[in-house]
Amino acid sequence: MRAGATAEGPLLSVNDLSAGYGAVPVLKHVSLAVHPAELVALVGSNGAGKTTLLRVLSGLLRGSAGQVRFKGQELGQLKPDQIFGLGLVQVPEGRQLFARMSVNDNLLMGAYRRHDRPAIRRGLDHVYALFPQLAERRRQLAGSMSGGEQQMCAMARALMAAPVLMMIDEMSLGLAPVIVQQLMDILAQIRKTGVTVLLVEQDVQVALSGADRAYVMETGEVVLSGAARDLMDDPAVRRAYLGT
Repeated sequence: MRAGATAEGPLLSVNDLSAGYGAVPVLKHVSLAVHPAELVALVGSNGAGKTTLLRVLSGLLRGSAGQVRFKGQELGQLKPDQIFGLGLVQVPEGRQLFARMSVNDNLLMGAYRRHDRPAIRRGLDHVYALFPQLAERRRQLAGSMSGGEQQMCAMARALMAAPVLMMIDEMSLGLAPVIVQQLMDILAQIRKTGVTVLLVEQDVQVALSGADRAYVMETGEVVLSGAARDLMDDPAVRRAYLGT
């Protein structure tokens, strides 16, 4: 049994999923699985369909065919807030913080569905321990921080929702390599707390370096999958995405 798998099967399963916008197809028979405690990477160039897949998983876009199941439950007819309530939480591309609110208030927005005040307080303590730079800036307006700090805030806000599976869209976009490595180190710590991660990335080197398994998408289809280390050594992946 692979690391993170359980006798009950995957935490998230996507089976033969197709979706698009109006008459324009984007996803074509996509299948993938994420098991508990894994970090799974979904990689591919811009326009491959990665963000469209996340929109379907979050309930923002309906699939035209296929099935998505999370914790054994079919998601096809659920609303975004219902999916969020199950613990499937997305960190969107571009962070989408409330720029004119403080860091602390942005984090509390992540916990808007939670009502246990002591648990929320413990959640804040936890994310400030994971992201000490945010603790120093808790009263600062989120929009005034650097790009790396804003990405930290977006990830911390998602953690405040107590996710079971956290989906992160283009975490490294526009960030310096040293900041990206810092974020990858924090992801490793997040996994140790039991949160499963689906990392969606254009930067294949970054994604494969930290993942257990990975899927490669091209033009709306999964064209390769396997252990991240094996894909890193795959000649086709190296030629197409790593420049070697």
